[in-house]
Amino acid sequence: MKASGTTTSYTLTLPAAVATSNDQILTSTTGGVLSWVDNSGGTAWQAVETGATMTAVAGNGYFIDTTSNACNVTLPAGTLGDEVSLVDYAGTFDTYNLTVTPDSGEKIQGESADATLTVATERAAFTLAYSGAAQGWLLKNN
Repeated sequence: MKASGTTTSYTLTLPAAVATSNDQILTSTTGGVLSWVDNSGGTAWQAVETGATMTAVAGNGYFIDTTSNACNVTLPAGTLGDEVSLVDYAGTFDTYNLTVTPDSGEKIQGESADATLTVATERAAFTLAYSGAAQGWLLKNN
């Protein structure tokens, strides 16, 4: 097989079997050996959260329902590139606020260690990404 616009030929070795579960993707070694792997990455969305407190897990997204009470989300201990997404499920962050607290000693938006982030905007939705100890959790989008 030749890649478009090249004169070099490549040999790709297809896996001997079909994927073992839905949504698997092909990955390749530098030698052209293909294999099936689970598709990773992206956000793993969780069921609607209605509690007054919860602890987030890196890689997860949460629909937060503050219809009856405010909610305090504690972020996990950050590792470079970790992400947590939070969404105002019922449009009530303006009535019952969302407070985001970093893991002990960590920062949010470069603020002093253990500073919290209070969200009081109806229908707010955002992702925090961990950038390292100097700045901590930063807004990826909002």
